Order: sequence, then C-alpha cells, then structure tokens
Amino acid sequence: MWNWFYKLASPPHFYRTATVLEPWLFWPALVLLAIGLYGGLVMAPADYVQGDGYRIIYVHVPSSYLSMFTYVTMAVTSAIGLIWRMKLAFCVAAACAPIGAAFTFMSLTTGAIWGQPMWGTWWVWDPRLTSQLILFFLYLGYMFLRQALAETRQADRASGVLAVVGVVNIPIIHFSVEWWNSLHQPASLSKLETPAIAGDMLWPLLVMILAYQLLMLALLMTGIRAQVLEREKNARWVGELLDTTGHEA
Repeated sequence: MWNWFYKLASPPHFYRTATVLEPWLFWPALVLLAIGLYGGLVMAPADYVQGDGYRIIYVHVPSSYLSMFTYVTMAVTSAIGLIWRMKLAFCVAAACAPIGAAFTFMSLTTGAIWGQPMWGTWWVWDPRLTSQLILFFLYLGYMFLRQALAETRQADRASGVLAVVGVVNIPIIHFSVEWWNSLHQPASLSKLETPAIAGDMLWPLLVMILAYQLLMLALLMTGIRAQVLEREKNARWVGELLDTTGHEA
C-alpha cells in the first residue's frame, strides 16, 4: 500500500496519471452539465413562491459546495505537504486555489443575483454570506502570498500554514444558518429522510453537483500538471517529455 502511495506522490508518475485522467473527467462533466442545465432550466417546474427565480440554484448550490470542497482539499494537501514534505501535495494545493476562488466568486455573484429580487438587496451582512466572502479572501490571500515569496519552499510553507488555519472557516460556513439568525435558507439536500425539495427539481440539481465535481477534478488535473512542469522544469524527465511532445507535433 505504501509503495503505491509513494509512487503516486512521484511527480513524473502523477503527471502521466493526470494526463490520462483529465479527458475522462472533463468530457463527462460537459455532458452532465448539459443534462443538468436542461433539466433545471427547462424540465423542472417553476417554484410556487419564487417562480422561475429559484432556478439559479442549479448554478449557485454546486458552486457553493465546490468552493468549500476545494478549500478542504487545499488545506488537507497543504497539511500533507507540511508534515511529510511532499512536493506533489503542495502542487495540488497550489492548483486548488484559483479553482476554488472561481467557484467562490460564482457562488457570491449568483447569490447576489438571487438576493436582489428575493430580499430586495444585492448584499446583506448575513452570517452565511459573510463567511463565504471570508472564504474568497482566504483564496486570494493564499495566491497573493505564494506570489509574494520568490523561494518555492518558503512559499509552500507560508501558504500551507494559511490554508490549514483558514479551514476553520468551513464549518462556520456550513453551520452558520443554524448557529445564528440568518436570511439564508437552511440545508435542503442533507435532509434526505424528509426532502425539502421536490424530486423533479432535485434530480437536475444532483446532476449539476456531480458535473461541477467532475469539472473541478478535470481542472485540478490541468493545474497540477502545470505546477509539476514549473517545479520540475530542470528535471531530465521533463526535458524528455518536451522532446517527445515536440517530435509528435
């Protein structure tokens, strides 16, 4: 088992694995996105209170979920890098940051678009919204810190510590609706024993969440490959890879 773990942690081995996995994640994600959007925007009925305005959940909810999932991935891989000094773990964490920031920005933007007609304002300092905004700043802080430090190992350590410390914000986001008075609606999907959303509205949402998950992993494979090439640019295997790619082209 450990041999497999260390082999997977090898930059050239993981680079080749990510190259193979990327299209198998990306194309199913696009197909599921098309199915989920058609199901949510065309097939699902209008909500009896919100009308068609609720349909933004098919983008907002997956974005919000992936913003947190990506941060947890970044924090866990940062911790692995700090503890076991694995370069690949830091590559994964660094690749997560722009992806997570994009999902978080999409979550905040779609939430504001929904809130304006429903709440009468683009923004309120609601606990859920505020903690989600803090998550966005954590992503930005992580990326800016990496850019500010020229030495790679120092950047890995500093940004890794920030990612691990910042993970405390994730449970705050998740439980903020229960801990404080909030305009934000409580969880719907986790209450499967008594679903808070009708089945013909639910299945497109689940498809969209799966599509976003696969898309995130596909983008992560791309990001990790870029990180590995940047860090290993002087390694012989990278030169051989570039020579092979050039001959194939």
